Amino acid sequence: MNLLLISNSTLHGSGYLDHCSDEIKDFLGSEIKTITFVPFARPSGITHDEYTAKARERFEQMGYKLVSVHEVSDPIKQVKEAEAVFIGGGNSYVLLHDLQKSGIIPVIREKVTNGMPYIGTSAGSNVACPTIKTTNDMPIHEVENFDALNLVPFQINPHYLDPDPTSTHKGETRETRINEFLMFNDKVVVALREGCMVRINGDKRLLKGSTDARIFERGQEPKEYSPVCDLNFLY
Repeated sequence: MNLLLISNSTLHGSGYLDHCSDEIKDFLGSEIKTITFVPFARPSGITHDEYTAKARERFEQMGYKLVSVHEVSDPIKQVKEAEAVFIGGGNSYVLLHDLQKSGIIPVIREKVTNGMPYIGTSAGSNVACPTIKTTNDMPIHEVENFDALNLVPFQINPHYLDPDPTSTHKGETRETRINEFLMFNDKVVVALREGCMVRINGDKRLLKGSTDARIFERGQEPKEYSPVCDLNFLY
């Protein structure tokens, strides 16, 4: 499989996909010409058309054409013929609902299993996991179940935030929420801070980006990992 799973699409101080554009271009290479985009997670307040226009402009700057599944009459056919798929961020529940409704989940899974490059940011990285149970999003839309694309054997928590020792807030931290997940689910959670990503090319699985990741396992203290490092132990 070939996957690039990115914590966030926009990093403070830079524009859309700027912080990961070099990694995306290196990942896709020069042979791929057209990206199939899935805009279902669309950020709050924008339409599929607006989200697609934003992604299209950025990928054209990187030298790639972009076609959205919502623009074609047969999304399943589009994915079957896709050179690469990009699923952007937004709400993971809205994304999974529309993926389930569209019928393209098994097609994406089959294509990626056979080597098609897959890029996800935020919610797009969440749905690459076995489930979306480690998303940060509110369940604003019903889904058939929490099962996602299951392209990797671990869970991702994007936009991971460390506890602020100066904060007076006494509610649950992100670490608390992940440990709650581990009480009921025996899956490793890779918590990606802003700027962090996982890149998989066959049996080469690396942590990359500009920040560290925190990896949680049931019954163990979370451990810090700095890029570039090998993540084959997750398999």
